[in-house]
Amino acid sequence: MSTLPAEALTAGVPVGRARDEEPDAAPLAPRARLLPALGAVYRAQLSRARVARIPLLFVATFQSIGIMVLMRGVVDGGSEARAVVAGSAVLVVAFVALNLLAQYFGQLRASGGLDHYATLPVPPAAVVLGAAGAYASFTVPGTVVTAVAGSVLFGLPLGHLWILAAVVPLSGAALAGLGAALGLLAPRQELATLLGQLGMSAALLLGVLPAERLPAPIGWARDLLPSTYGVEALARTFDTHPDWTAVCLDLAVCGAVGVVSLAVATWAYRRAAVR
Repeated sequence: MSTLPAEALTAGVPVGRARDEEPDAAPLAPRARLLPALGAVYRAQLSRARVARIPLLFVATFQSIGIMVLMRGVVDGGSEARAVVAGSAVLVVAFVALNLLAQYFGQLRASGGLDHYATLPVPPAAVVLGAAGAYASFTVPGTVVTAVAGSVLFGLPLGHLWILAAVVPLSGAALAGLGAALGLLAPRQELATLLGQLGMSAALLLGVLPAERLPAPIGWARDLLPSTYGVEALARTFDTHPDWTAVCLDLAVCGAVGVVSLAVATWAYRRAAVR
């Protein structure tokens, strides 16, 4: 009476199969393409932000409207009023896209959440761009409400507020990239929160206050802030006859800064994910 070899019984190999023959390995799933992965991350982040960040959006909007009410007693009109309204509207974007995103990525890194994203077959750029896009999109209602309220408060025309359709995504991309980079590069979660708060404070002081009232060194720092060009573009549209060439130039600079800041944030994500 014949018996089966023990190796065959253990490995589940048929009797007629050679011992040294290995079973075929299953092929790995193809890596997700950028655009489908970006869409999936964007939808997931937008759903999460809609649930967790709505109270903070109200805070950002009321904060900006409160600043305009306070400045109404100091600024009567003219270029200063345009700067206050434009800076307050973009401040909503800075509060959410810069401050909250820096805190989110800082917390994600500290809690090990980056390990989860690192296991997914998605490009690093999709994670950063998806989160940045979701947080920037989340600022649209508050920015529109602030811009309309400020225009009514200071007697500015409402006819060119459609420019917010360009100001919000371009400023949001620049500020969200900066916020993500700060959160990913900060060695500790508390430091990421601090950097996000400092960035929002810079957007408040350098964006809302009229540029002509700032000392020269602070004015140079204002030129380095990504949101400045979005503020300038929006402020120019409050003129009776806007200089559209200057508006497009400001938006182009804001978009270029956004590309650079998102590229830095993607590099920072790769650097943090492999540690």
